[in-house]
Amino acid sequence: MSAGSRLLSALSVPGLALVAALTCAVPAPAFSASAKGPDTVADTAAIVMDAVVNISTSQNVAASRGVPTPQLPPGSPFEDFFDEFFKRRQQPDDGEGNNNRSRRVSSLGSGFVIDPAGLIVTNNHVIADADEIYANFNDGSKLKAELVGRDPKTDLALLRVKPEKPLTAVKFGNSDVLRVGDWVMAIGNPFGLGGTLTVGVVSARNRNINSGPYDNFIQTDAAINRGNSGGPLFNMEGEVIGINTAIISPSGGSIGIGFAVPSATAAPILAQLEQFKEVRRGWIGVRIQSVTDEIAESLGLGRARGALVGGVSDGGPAAKADIKAGDVVVRFDGKDVKEMRDLPRIVADTPVGKDVDVVVIRKGKEETLRITIARMPEDEKKAEADTPSPSPKATASQRSLGLELTAMSDELRRKFKIKEGVAGVVILSVDRGSAAADKGLKPGQVVVEVSQEAVSSPADIRKRVEALKRDGKKSALLLVADPEGQVQFVAIPLT
Repeated sequence: MSAGSRLLSALSVPGLALVAALTCAVPAPAFSASAKGPDTVADTAAIVMDAVVNISTSQNVAASRGVPTPQLPPGSPFEDFFDEFFKRRQQPDDGEGNNNRSRRVSSLGSGFVIDPAGLIVTNNHVIADADEIYANFNDGSKLKAELVGRDPKTDLALLRVKPEKPLTAVKFGNSDVLRVGDWVMAIGNPFGLGGTLTVGVVSARNRNINSGPYDNFIQTDAAINRGNSGGPLFNMEGEVIGINTAIISPSGGSIGIGFAVPSATAAPILAQLEQFKEVRRGWIGVRIQSVTDEIAESLGLGRARGALVGGVSDGGPAAKADIKAGDVVVRFDGKDVKEMRDLPRIVADTPVGKDVDVVVIRKGKEETLRITIARMPEDEKKAEADTPSPSPKATASQRSLGLELTAMSDELRRKFKIKEGVAGVVILSVDRGSAAADKGLKPGQVVVEVSQEAVSSPADIRKRVEALKRDGKKSALLLVADPEGQVQFVAIPLT
């Protein structure tokens, strides 16, 4: 499969797979759209068509190893025949079993000019591993392109060509004002045909297709096919409001479900690629998880919302701002955090060094904290939470919440390989068919807190559970650590 259309993943629909492709929106600014769609997009297309380019790449690929000669018994009548046959078919070897000959492969994709001086946007997967990159223009001209920078996480790449005269360029529009039902136009290079235009509507926004940590795609039914990857999605004013990246298709052909990176996401990333040749994302040093209805009830949130902090990186910005495990982030730098996946995207887009307000819900009450954004570490390792608990005291095992529990001991640390920094109550077994089993709890894990209060013995857990029942709570919120110290919140029903 060419770089112009890559297979991403299955989307839990039998026979369907995500195939990378670039969707473009069809603008018709000079014409009003009736119930049946815009009267024509010809005038707008004539203006923007010359800014859309075909991206062609080539790459040297080593030839495969020679076919091994069959192993035959010594003296076999076929031994001489096969030796001579395979010697004729073998290519020269480099002495290490590798064929010296190589072959050149090529691929096609799409892109568009954003600066008359020669800056071109495309998908990272279109130019990945390419030895040579060329931009082919609508007038038949062809220019060699150099890579300015790339961002695999959003599948964006910025190229530069050196034209003899200024190029036709397009500008970004505001994807945040898009509505489901707005008309869009896509221009690209499907199947290597070049300069193909399709029209459709925005069929959904903020789509998560599990392709990366910052998924926030525009979904469109404008026809997108193999080779459209990297092309623009235009609004009715002829502005780029998306960069076509993927489609759902069983065969690589359009079935009316395509995805584009919103311009609001792409524009700041491309600006960083131009300035720094890399992307410098914001980072605060927290590990988060989704807020389920059960967790929301346990924390007194009223409804599921925000991002639950499961751990805080020692010495990171969040720790310095006094953000704690168990806090629910509901607003960050003036932007609402409606669900868990909103927070990483908002933080990543926040400039490094900026001081922002963070609104958290802590034990049922809102608090506003001030945090300074740091740069995401190069290795991007997950932060480890610092969740100290009181020293364990010896006690016999007890059963509670479908769990057999006992206090921490040196013997249990050795048995389950629990790190020294992990303290709490050890899970010895989990009742089959229990809610705890359904939640994935396992022997060797450690209950660190119950309803945001530290526990060090089974008796502590039993007391907390009894208190929750008296208060009319429907579930107990456990903070559970694995032997490595990675923690997560788990809500266990009290019925």
